[in-house]
Amino acid sequence: MTTETLEAPDEAGLERHGHRPPSFWILTLGSIGVVYGDIGTSPLYAVRVAVLAATHKDGVVSETAIYGVLSLIIWALILVVTVKYVLILLNADNQGEGGTLSLMALAQRVMGSKLVVVPILAMIGAALFYGDAMITPAISVLSAIEGINVVTPELQSYVLPITVGIIIGLFMVQTRGTASVASLFGPVTLLWFVAIGLAGIPHIVGRPGILAAFDPLYAIDFLSRHGIVGLFTLGAVFLAVTGAEALYADLGHFGKRPIQFAWLFIVLPALLLNYLGQGALLIANPQAIDNPFFLMVPTWGLIPLVVLATAATIIASQAVITGAYSMTRQAIQLGLLPRMEIRFTSEAHAGQVYLPQVNWLLLAGVLGLALAFQNSSSLASAYGIAVTGTMVVTSAMAIPVIWKYWNWPLWAALALIGPLLALDVIFLGANSLKVLGGGWVPLALGGLMLLVMWTWRRGTRILFEKSRRLEVPMADLAGSLARRSPHRVAGTAVFFTSDPQSAPTALLHSLKHYRVLHEHNVILTVRTSDLPVVVDDDKLKMEKINDLFSRLIVTFGYMETPNVPRALGLARKHGWKFDIMTTSFFLSRRSVLKARTPAMPAWQDKLFIGLARNADDASRYFHLPTDRVVEVGTQITV
Repeated sequence: MTTETLEAPDEAGLERHGHRPPSFWILTLGSIGVVYGDIGTSPLYAVRVAVLAATHKDGVVSETAIYGVLSLIIWALILVVTVKYVLILLNADNQGEGGTLSLMALAQRVMGSKLVVVPILAMIGAALFYGDAMITPAISVLSAIEGINVVTPELQSYVLPITVGIIIGLFMVQTRGTASVASLFGPVTLLWFVAIGLAGIPHIVGRPGILAAFDPLYAIDFLSRHGIVGLFTLGAVFLAVTGAEALYADLGHFGKRPIQFAWLFIVLPALLLNYLGQGALLIANPQAIDNPFFLMVPTWGLIPLVVLATAATIIASQAVITGAYSMTRQAIQLGLLPRMEIRFTSEAHAGQVYLPQVNWLLLAGVLGLALAFQNSSSLASAYGIAVTGTMVVTSAMAIPVIWKYWNWPLWAALALIGPLLALDVIFLGANSLKVLGGGWVPLALGGLMLLVMWTWRRGTRILFEKSRRLEVPMADLAGSLARRSPHRVAGTAVFFTSDPQSAPTALLHSLKHYRVLHEHNVILTVRTSDLPVVVDDDKLKMEKINDLFSRLIVTFGYMETPNVPRALGLARKHGWKFDIMTTSFFLSRRSVLKARTPAMPAWQDKLFIGLARNADDASRYFHLPTDRVVEVGTQITV
């Protein structure tokens, strides 16, 4: 997942504006709160679900099963999180940015945009993320509130209503932004890790033999002896590493070293202590399998731990929600989704955004899951399969990056990533056993999102090709108007077009209806780079067509806000004195209609037309002043 709580530390930029860059310790504390919120709440349910899966046949909680499960969890944390993400993928950054779509942009740059498999993999990974983004808040909050069952069983009937209330409240406050809440993320989550680590220590001291679970032979022996039960257990064990993708996705917000330090010296030790403590408790008291996490602490600590767990799960949920906003924003910039309304909730951090459509769709999905499954154990059967799919996609796209971008030999890239990719595939296979038990839910959600992204990408390409065949070459029109120029009026006209070589539809309609030209006319094309941020010197490319027209190409990074007026202010370096008060922006508002012989299947054609009609207004998306915009309506069939 990706979050938008803190901006990437740009020391040079901060110093230029008179601000000191965030210190290493501030960034480390921030990463603890945002990056590790999801994986940090896994101890609430991972051991319980995995041990129950391991004892599926006879229901007896044996030492063999406990040691096997603990060994599998320990080595999953070491291989999947520490080796793959912390040591390898944090170094595969796209100008400091990480995550599925950043990796896609980097892979496309090194392999060429014609390689179709790269965007397909990225769309699959992004689509599966949305399935995970709905399950994480539901299972996290449910598992925390279920702690009141341990305090007193009489409160069990209140678990679901309290969970629903927290979830609704969480989504309702999103319009306020995450800045004020984010300031508490780090300290609260740090307190959480300290608490869960301390909770495990007395049980480990009482049974120091539990440390033998570090021996990988326990994991290997368990899997070799238990067949299909071992695979079910492996699928449950994967719950301990859900959220690992955040280490890579949040790279641009905190930097590599703070994330690595936080994992190696704070998060991983706390998780290991807690998991080992739960194992030691279960060996001493197998009946504690009902809720080993909360039963580790003495009675006086139950209520404080439930409160702290609730706070930690809210933080984990907040992180994945803002991650969905960030993912959607990147997908829009990269042409995978239609334009949506994006609200900026912070004056200090441009990365803190709120997308109303995404927020309410997520709320509906999270509430639906919580009400349908009603408890964390049932929901765990649906959890994990979407995350493993995303991890497989990430590993697969890392191979061309290491090969081409790092300039490693292909065999070396395969030797490095191949075993980790194989491990991801094994986890995916183990989690696929959950499909009938609820795993179909995130797959269905992900499949729906994949269908939307594929349809939008395909439909926009068809529209572009169709429009290009109908449009007049800009060079021909400019030459014709130079010979017989219509009446000229003062000011500047900026005409938007996706193809800088063709005459914009808005220009043709303006000439047809008004029969005038402005004194200065700019043909503007906005493009998105495969870089996260494009420096000012590379943002504009301007050329003169003739005395009547200039061509301007503005390029934004996929992590940037496409603020066209602000970018046009940079045109002064090219000799154009841009004045917003004497400039009119001409946009073509397309009405997409169904063609007699559609280029796509009927269902896909209807879906694309629906998406196009509900796309956000272009003038708002490009931050154009409403009183300077002229929209010309056109119709086009697809």
